[in-house]
Amino acid sequence: MGTLCRKAATGGGRGAFVSEISDPIRSGSAAVPVAGTERGRVVLGMSGGVDSSAAAALLIQQGYDVVGITLKLWPQDCVSRAEDKCCGPQAVSDARSVAHRLGIPYYLIDEADDFQREVIQYFADEYRAGRTPNPCVMCNEKLKFGTLLRRARQLGGRWVATGHYARITTDPTTGRHCLRRGADPKKDQSYFLFSLRQEQLASVLFPLGELTKTETREVARECSLKTADKEESMEICFVPDKDYGRFLEQAKLVQRHRGEIVDVHGRVLGHHDGIEFYTIGQRRGLGLSSPKPMYVVELDAATNRVVVGDESALDRDVFTVERCNWIAMETPPAELRVSAKIRYNHPGTDAVVFPRADGTAEVRLAAAQRAITPGQACVFYQDDLVVGGGWIQREARKV
Repeated sequence: MGTLCRKAATGGGRGAFVSEISDPIRSGSAAVPVAGTERGRVVLGMSGGVDSSAAAALLIQQGYDVVGITLKLWPQDCVSRAEDKCCGPQAVSDARSVAHRLGIPYYLIDEADDFQREVIQYFADEYRAGRTPNPCVMCNEKLKFGTLLRRARQLGGRWVATGHYARITTDPTTGRHCLRRGADPKKDQSYFLFSLRQEQLASVLFPLGELTKTETREVARECSLKTADKEESMEICFVPDKDYGRFLEQAKLVQRHRGEIVDVHGRVLGHHDGIEFYTIGQRRGLGLSSPKPMYVVELDAATNRVVVGDESALDRDVFTVERCNWIAMETPPAELRVSAKIRYNHPGTDAVVFPRADGTAEVRLAAAQRAITPGQACVFYQDDLVVGGGWIQREARKV
């Protein structure tokens, strides 16, 4: 057993306490020991994957008093929950096993109501409005760094930690907490964290921020954690088969409602069963006969219309974002030069951003980009610094 694992396995001198589907706060349990380590108590969100497992080991090594928590986000009978994803049975079992191995307290806490209200309802509302949601951003803001942070406070915790690949620094001049890309460009997750506020960033630790995925797995292997070689998941946790339309129907969040498919000039080309089943840039499943490929270029909730066009109609170089969150500064200047990332797997493109007093901003791209999608986040970077970001607005297409 390596030095890291020997230190982690002692749990800072504490015996492991593992609670099955228990809520130490609501039940008034005193099972969690009083924080006694030098660096203070940190509540770690544990998903049952290798990232949060390695994060636990590293935090113990660094002298923190670690308490592991898995937020149970789904009812026991949920048909969409995957066995090994998020709070599925296998994921919970793996998180529990890691906590036991490292000698830290572990709790599984039911937050299904909050998840339904803050994430699932948002997911459905966005599709109904003709926008494509980003539930991972919302889950981070509302649950992982909202609910989990409140739980940490109730448990006497100073910090909340997760296995995200991102970094937090402090601006020596302004004292603001700055969000930066993770050191591993292939795993960087700062995009999903752009909506975090200063009060949240002030209490967050990202132990994996300086590591690559390979190094993270090595940490887990050194501690003989069962998750060391566990396959990672990239899909939305509550839609493991990626069929969003079927999920929305099965959950009775949307109903089929017939509407028109039209071209960019308003000519009716066909019909659809609901705009919720489409997204910008979609080509397959339109049921149209055309001499050239047709793509979804707009979703009009007011008229229940799906607008299609050729590939060139997908390109845009100017758009608006709303509900902007500025991390690097209290008040943005009149003009910002940034790299704008319009979706998670987008490499970013040079842009000029013009913030407005109402919380929106106009974004002008140096080069037109394909399928800029309302409802998705657009995040602004300067090198590895997350300047801020906002949510892409729907704007009516000019004929």
